[in-house]
Amino acid sequence: MRRAVVVLCLTMCADTLNGSVRLTMRVFPAMTVAPATVRVEAIVEHDATNRSLRIAAESDTFYRSSEIELDGANGPLVSVFDFRSLPTGTYQVTGILLGTSGQRAAATKVVRVQSSPGSR
Repeated sequence: MRRAVVVLCLTMCADTLNGSVRLTMRVFPAMTVAPATVRVEAIVEHDATNRSLRIAAESDTFYRSSEIELDGANGPLVSVFDFRSLPTGTYQVTGILLGTSGQRAAATKVVRVQSSPGSR
């Protein structure tokens, strides 16, 4: 039973193609102090239908995003995005891989930006 649950979770949680993950994100630091710089490393499986990659950082009071074009199977394996000067808040960092037929994959991570010591 436990094995079936793990297999089901892996199947539901990963956007896969040909047995591998289409989009994986590493976001760091997971917790930091404002004004914060958060780095996102997006790993995209090479595929001829890849067209663009959009990364967004969103809290209740702040939003910032960046998008790059991908050259199909010739696109970079790793793309790095730096979000600078993020104010205090809990951010949902979302990556969306777009292809010729629309969204191919999505990944989300959470980052917490706390107030600087001594600030109000």
